[in-house]
Amino acid sequence: MLQDSIWITGSTRSGKTQRLIKQFSAWANQGTAVTEALFLAATGDNRLDLADRITTEVGQYRFDTATPIGFFQDEVALFFPLIVQQLGLKDQFPLRLRPETEQELATGLWRSLLTEGNLQQAGISDYYLVRRTLDLLQLAAASGTSSEDITAMLKAGLSEQEGTPELWEAMGEGLKQWQTWLLERGLLTYGVMTELYWRYLLPHPVYQQQLKQRYWAVLVDDVDEYPAIARSLFEFFLNQGIPIAFTYNPNGSIRLGLGADPDYLQGLAQRCQQTENLSQDSADSLGAAWGDAIAAWISEPLWLPELPDAIQSIQTTSRAQLLRQIAETIASDIYSGRVQPQDVAVIGPGLDAIARYTLREILTSKGIPVNSLHDQHPLASSSLIRSLLTLLALIYPGLGRLLNRDAIAEMLVLLSQLPDLEGTARPIDLVRAGLLTDYCFVPDLENPHLRSATTFDRWDRLGHQAVHAYSEILQWIEIQKDQQQQRLIPNPVVLLDRAIQRFLYGGSHLPYDQIAALRELMETAQHYWEIASRLRQSGDLDVPMSDTVQSFIQLLKNGTITADPYPVRPMGKASQAITLATIYQYRSDRCFHRRQFWLDAGSSLWLTGGGALFGAPLFLRNELGRPWTAADTLEANQQRLQRQVLDLLSRAGERVYLCHSDLATNGQEQAGSLLSLVNAAAPQTSLIEA
Repeated sequence: MLQDSIWITGSTRSGKTQRLIKQFSAWANQGTAVTEALFLAATGDNRLDLADRITTEVGQYRFDTATPIGFFQDEVALFFPLIVQQLGLKDQFPLRLRPETEQELATGLWRSLLTEGNLQQAGISDYYLVRRTLDLLQLAAASGTSSEDITAMLKAGLSEQEGTPELWEAMGEGLKQWQTWLLERGLLTYGVMTELYWRYLLPHPVYQQQLKQRYWAVLVDDVDEYPAIARSLFEFFLNQGIPIAFTYNPNGSIRLGLGADPDYLQGLAQRCQQTENLSQDSADSLGAAWGDAIAAWISEPLWLPELPDAIQSIQTTSRAQLLRQIAETIASDIYSGRVQPQDVAVIGPGLDAIARYTLREILTSKGIPVNSLHDQHPLASSSLIRSLLTLLALIYPGLGRLLNRDAIAEMLVLLSQLPDLEGTARPIDLVRAGLLTDYCFVPDLENPHLRSATTFDRWDRLGHQAVHAYSEILQWIEIQKDQQQQRLIPNPVVLLDRAIQRFLYGGSHLPYDQIAALRELMETAQHYWEIASRLRQSGDLDVPMSDTVQSFIQLLKNGTITADPYPVRPMGKASQAITLATIYQYRSDRCFHRRQFWLDAGSSLWLTGGGALFGAPLFLRNELGRPWTAADTLEANQQRLQRQVLDLLSRAGERVYLCHSDLATNGQEQAGSLLSLVNAAAPQTSLIEA
């Protein structure tokens, strides 16, 4: 029995996901659940939450969950032989490139274009020019545009101020060269995988036959965050009589400018036999109660609304004063018992390091935990990671230029400080580490090494614990050196794992942020050597292992890699903390808090800080081939601002503070699009008041 497809429209927190799960249960209970159902979610974290909810609330039926890009990636890897046959490629298992490796390899491949050709632009560094070019491939693939058409799209859509025809030609030439180079080696990027999926795999009859047999129903959450090519997949299911339930948020579109095409996906509503409109309870959030009035003000800025007491302003002269007053207001609310830390979020268009550090320092000094949502620090900013990299440079030959005395001292302190599980004090402190480094470290370009502690004339004054700990580190290093020379260590990934097991007890007892950094280090290292091994097989990498280790260490020290491994959720006190987040992070994670503090509410970044990729508007399906003007950009920014404000208000339970300083961090006066709203809001009530 064929089921009707359903299009569910609803604003933020109107119950769309719950309605989707309910629909799945209804369909399954009618006896149609013969294979699996496919659930799609916009992001990885949303997918995990969705899977948990389905298991808890339905449970007995089989289902699969994925993100759109994750689904395309898995399908291309699984059915890669079909693509190999069509394109006449070498039959080998495909490997996916991470963005940092993609950047490094593309830069090397395009070196002549960057130095002698037309892949150059005044005021734009090679790094950003390469990144822009690679992003164009991803945007084109997501929109269903052939990579060969990218040059024509750029010429038709961008003005001469943004680049020359020669630059667009060079970008197209580079991407053609890049795709050929990747496919010959079985390497795939997100852009290449996405194009392979819609262009070669989805139309393939063998794949289509298999696809329609795998799923009896498809349930799609937040379809406004999906790329245009997802519509081709959904239309295939609909044409096969497989029912689909969609949820759509008109105030969502968080990923617009990053590959999503909500307007094009909305066209699927016409293919559904049923439509539903969900509304949020007016008592559930400020957005439900006041969103329409504030949205009207955003579209007509000269009309100032009379804001409720639930929307207040905090205004100071300097930003430093503002950050302190925000922290004091939060602390007062928590100490008085009006809110708990997990009820509060500080949100801004861009949370810079100064704001994060200041708020964290003030609040933690008052005993209030703080969690920076998806705060990505370079791996090399972790002393633990730097110590492991120092170990690599000591064990592999020819890496002496990567070492200095400070790095050695830091390694000695970190690798000896971990207490036994009873909490013993660190055996080597900074003073002893400095002495050991001064007297025992032998810098050498080819063979940097550590000598015995007895080299130091007064080594007995170091203390038994410190000497013993140092000797154990030295002995371990020498054993690994011997094994490396005998080629008993396959690659540095094995060496890093040994070091973590030996000195960090596997890392299981470390704080959450350090565990995340270690996991990302191991994931990055594993990926890096998989790619290096593939390049060696193809003859593209013919250098000693130590040179590859040097490139890996330099890649991390350049700050390219950040700690952001497969989603790990903080538990315990970390989950009961104040949230610091950018607007994008906050909305993407579908957060909700009783009280929100909108940082830098008077900043122009609320209007212009959307972070869209270069050329993104050109690849929207309803805009293909149309020149993009400054007026279009302003209109798009205004619409995004309206969506952001409505969405954030719908995620605030009882109060929003509009936080504004007359002067920004750089000393310039702030006069952004929300400034009149800030001035219309009632001043913050006394810290003593409820």
